[in-house]
Amino acid sequence: MSQLPTSTQYDWRTWFTFLVPSLIGVFLFMTPISTSQGMTIPIAVMAKTVQAMMLGSAQAIITIIICITGVISVITKVFKPAAICNSPLLKHLFDVSWTWLVVRLFGMAFGLMTYLSLGSEMITSANTGALVLNDLLPVLFSVFILAGLLLPLLINFGLLELAGTLMTKVMRPVFGVPGRSAVDCTASWLGDGSVGILMTARQYDQKHYTQREAAIIGTTFSAVSITFSLVVLGQVRLEYLFAPFYATVCLAGIVAAIIVPRLPPLRFKKDLLIDGTEPDRDAETIPVHKTLFGHSLDVALAKADNSTGVKGTIKEGLHNALDMVFGVLPVVMAVGTFALIIAEHTPIFQYLGMPFVPFLELLQVPEAAAASQTIMVGFADMFIPSILAAGTIESDVTRFIIAAMSVTQLIYMSEVGALLLGSKIPVNIFELFVIFILRTLITLPIIAFMAHWLVG
Repeated sequence: MSQLPTSTQYDWRTWFTFLVPSLIGVFLFMTPISTSQGMTIPIAVMAKTVQAMMLGSAQAIITIIICITGVISVITKVFKPAAICNSPLLKHLFDVSWTWLVVRLFGMAFGLMTYLSLGSEMITSANTGALVLNDLLPVLFSVFILAGLLLPLLINFGLLELAGTLMTKVMRPVFGVPGRSAVDCTASWLGDGSVGILMTARQYDQKHYTQREAAIIGTTFSAVSITFSLVVLGQVRLEYLFAPFYATVCLAGIVAAIIVPRLPPLRFKKDLLIDGTEPDRDAETIPVHKTLFGHSLDVALAKADNSTGVKGTIKEGLHNALDMVFGVLPVVMAVGTFALIIAEHTPIFQYLGMPFVPFLELLQVPEAAAASQTIMVGFADMFIPSILAAGTIESDVTRFIIAAMSVTQLIYMSEVGALLLGSKIPVNIFELFVIFILRTLITLPIIAFMAHWLVG
């Protein structure tokens, strides 16, 4: 590994470049603040402000974006216009594989049908297409714009290098991922899982994570926020148990984060960068003559010293935002709606939940048959299990278990799953389903034990 200059060899401009953008990024993405809705982070408050400003027009804007994406993707695929093919940004946005073109066209069809209230109610109802278009996509749209524009403050000026080197001694041996992933986790935990996935996808694109690391971080550490966990618990009327509930979620999540990456399919992901090259195996090595903190600071300042400046940061932020808005919104509309249609109008998830009845009975979960129907539906959307539990299950223990399970299962296709599929992170829908099952099997006994102890 080449010798880095020490922190004392950098001038005040480098220190300024490191400290000011990084501190702004920490404030926006990682500083908890209190609002009337509970604890959140400033970027989430800003996103809600954007949503309020677009009130009444967000759905129209999103539908237009999804349609533009679909139409231009077809034109690009069929006619290969030079204006698009010769532009790296436009080619990246619209020159997609046939599979993703089909997904985008489904997203366009579902979006138009839902917005115009045309066609089958199975697609456009409040529990399927309208839930995605009216409730989920406006939130994601505002988060994508703001997080896309502002994420370079957090990841381009040395903060991740500082935190990553400091946390390597914990994250690498325990979870098998770089220390910098702790920042992704914190942003998800305090803000929103979509922010964590956006950070992970961007760092994977920039060759900071290998294929295996990106897949692990995206499916393990992009947890829902504390605020949304409170919403889930409120749905099952157990708000007064929030402290033990969140302690249970954290315990089960940590155990799953240790075990699941060591099992297929994550275990067999390649330890190569996005372009197939080998990562720098010495990147996290601490030189013998340096302290951990001293080396961390040197790495961070070296990153700041080589940053692209204001113009480059703005350009990258715009690319981030456009990439997520045009690349992911159609995927979420298509995949999210399709998953909710299956959950709402077919008995597939009920059948899939039947094998869990003996397992739930073994764990002495009250109303095991009713609880089993909620377990698998969480793959479609994490809020549906709590809605079902609130309406059909009387036991506080069982409602506690279902609420905690819906959070720790983590992979749900109406948001997290669709975001992962829409990114370049190397996971497919079958692998996501397997990871969902593994997380369910690992966390369910822990949650059941805690529920019997805390609630029963």
